[in-house]
Amino acid sequence: MTSKLIAPSILAADFGNLQRDIEMVNQSDADWFHIDIMDGVFVPNISYGMPVLQAINKHAQKLIDVHLMIVDPDRYIKEFAKLGANNLTVHYEACNHLHRTLQAIKAEGMKAGVAINPHTSVDLLKDVIKDIDLVCLMSVNPGFGGQSFIENTYNKIQRLKEIILTHNAPTLIEIDGGVTNENAEKLIKAGADVLVAGSYVFKAQDQLETIKELKKLANS
Repeated sequence: MTSKLIAPSILAADFGNLQRDIEMVNQSDADWFHIDIMDGVFVPNISYGMPVLQAINKHAQKLIDVHLMIVDPDRYIKEFAKLGANNLTVHYEACNHLHRTLQAIKAEGMKAGVAINPHTSVDLLKDVIKDIDLVCLMSVNPGFGGQSFIENTYNKIQRLKEIILTHNAPTLIEIDGGVTNENAEKLIKAGADVLVAGSYVFKAQDQLETIKELKKLANS
């Protein structure tokens, strides 16, 4: 069985001590850095932009998983490749020509991801599932950290897994939002491959131990 992955969300890190928090993730059992880029238009919040990603990349020793919550993401695909993104995830709801966007991401040597909001059906991805390396299911409404988990996510994971298996696609399922030690095992059982955890990790007393426990639960 392939190992299930943990991706701490840097949105929840302490920006006054960003290097310290990145070093913590480097030393931890986590697999990826999850980086949320928000534009204040697609979601009602602004996170950080290219210079911060560049600073993160300077210190990060693990795969960089970038999640674009922005309108018209095609404008920046080349830029994010240059800044060191390994995975680039765009929102289904923000792409007029999803297939073309996915091909453009792959042409820059990155893995191509698609994120979908809680109200969006996974069935809309059927026609392009073989072109998608990663589907990021939003298990909270995108834009802000620390929200509570939407329970319907389990059904969406199961349905998405069916679609992936039916099409014999290599797609990973990533869950973003409200992930804790309470639901990690259940999410993996439903079919998830990657768990993104933000506030739960960075607000913990012992961050390394929290990541270690999540990784253990995900692979138990």
